[in-house]
Amino acid sequence: MLHSNNAVETFNTQCCIAGGGPAGMMLGFLLARAGVEVLVLEKHADFLRDFRGDTVHPSTLEIIYELGLLDNFLKLPHQEVQQLHAHIGNAEFQVVDFSHLSTRCTFIAFMPQWDFLSFIATNAKQYPSFHLRLNTEAKELIIDHDRVIGLKAHTPGGTLEVHCDLVVGADGRHSTVREQAELDVLELGAPMDVLWMRISKLPNDPGEVFLRMDYGKVLVMIDRGDYYQCGFVIPKGGFEKIRQQGLNALHDNIATAAPFIRDRMTEIHDWSDVHVLTVMVDRLHQWFRPGLLCIGDAAHAMSPIGGVGVNLAIQDAVAAGNILADPLRGSNLSTEHLEKIQRRRELPTRIVQRIQIFIQNRVIDHVLKSNQRMSPPLLIKLLGTWPMLRRIPGYLIGNGIRPEHAHVRESGAFKR
Repeated sequence: MLHSNNAVETFNTQCCIAGGGPAGMMLGFLLARAGVEVLVLEKHADFLRDFRGDTVHPSTLEIIYELGLLDNFLKLPHQEVQQLHAHIGNAEFQVVDFSHLSTRCTFIAFMPQWDFLSFIATNAKQYPSFHLRLNTEAKELIIDHDRVIGLKAHTPGGTLEVHCDLVVGADGRHSTVREQAELDVLELGAPMDVLWMRISKLPNDPGEVFLRMDYGKVLVMIDRGDYYQCGFVIPKGGFEKIRQQGLNALHDNIATAAPFIRDRMTEIHDWSDVHVLTVMVDRLHQWFRPGLLCIGDAAHAMSPIGGVGVNLAIQDAVAAGNILADPLRGSNLSTEHLEKIQRRRELPTRIVQRIQIFIQNRVIDHVLKSNQRMSPPLLIKLLGTWPMLRRIPGYLIGNGIRPEHAHVRESGAFKR
C-alpha cells in the first residue's frame, strides 16, 4: 500500500527485498506466487549489466521446471554445455560431465543475466502481490527496539520509506543492508582477481575449452556463440600494476594462455573494454536479526571458481521462499524461521567455500606464481582418463550440495 507525504513516499508491505539480482528476484517471485505482498528494490534503472554471473546450472533449471516455466525459459537465447574441457600445458582434457545428472536438464545454460532477471520479473509481475521498484537503492534500516521494521531508500523523486514484517538483504557482496544491520563478517580471503572482457569467436577456432592454464596464466573462455566471455585471472590487487605495463602487455599475457586469439587482441583497444572483478570469499556468522535476513552474496560472497555463486544464491532464495511463505502470509514470522533458513543453507555454503579456497590456494595461486610450462596435475589426468570420475565435479557443480526444490504452492487467490 502506497502513501505520499511531501518528499517522503511510504509503502507498507509484508516483505521488502533489497536487491534485484538472482536471489532477490527469485525470492520475490516465489513469495508473490504464494500470495505474499512483496516489494523488490533494485538500485539500477534496468538489468542490463555485463560480466555478471551468466551460468544457469542444472539445479536452477530444475527449479524453473518445477515452477512450470522451463519451456519458455529455454526459448531465450542461450548456449548449452554438457561437458567442460581444460587445456593445461600442451594437453587438453575433459574434466566435468553433467550428462548423467538426474535433473531434467543435464547441461549448464549460458545466458546473459539480464535475460534471466527479466524473465523472472516478467513472470512475477503476473501476480498482483509483486511490486518491483527500479532506480531505488536501500540506504538505511528502520529499527524499533532492536527489531528491523523497514528501510529507507533513495529514489529519483526523493525518499521511499518502506514498513514491512521482514527486510531481506539480497544486495550483493557490498551489501548496505548487512552493513546497516551490523552483522559480523568472516573474511576467508582470495589470492586473485579477474579481468573480464569480450573476444570475438571465429568458425575455425578450437573446440569447447572452458579453462586454459599455462606459463603462469589462467584464462576462462565462455562460448557465447559469436564471442567469448573471457576471464583473465590476475594476482589479488594486481590490476594497477597491469595498467602500468600497458595494454600490449595485457594482450601478450592473454595470448600466452590462448595463442589462437592473438590476432584478436586489438579488440581490447582501451581499458574501458576491461572489467575488474574483485574476488571476495566471506560469510556472515549470523545471517539474520529480528525482522531481517540476508541471502546470496549478502550472506556469503563466493569465489568465481565453478561459477556456482549465482546458483547458490538462488538455492538460498528457494529455501527462504519455502520457509517464509506461510509465516509471512499468516503474520506470525519469528526469528526461528530465519534461523531455520541459515541452518539449511550454511552447510552447503561452507562446503563449497572450502572447496573453492582449496583450489584457489593449491592450484590458482601456484599457477600465478609460475612462469613455466604447466604440467597437468594428477587429478586432471585422472579426470581425463576415467570418464566415471568426471561425474563427481559434474554433480558438485551442476547439482550442488543439498539442492533445493520449490515446495511452496501457487496461492489459489493469485493463480493466473
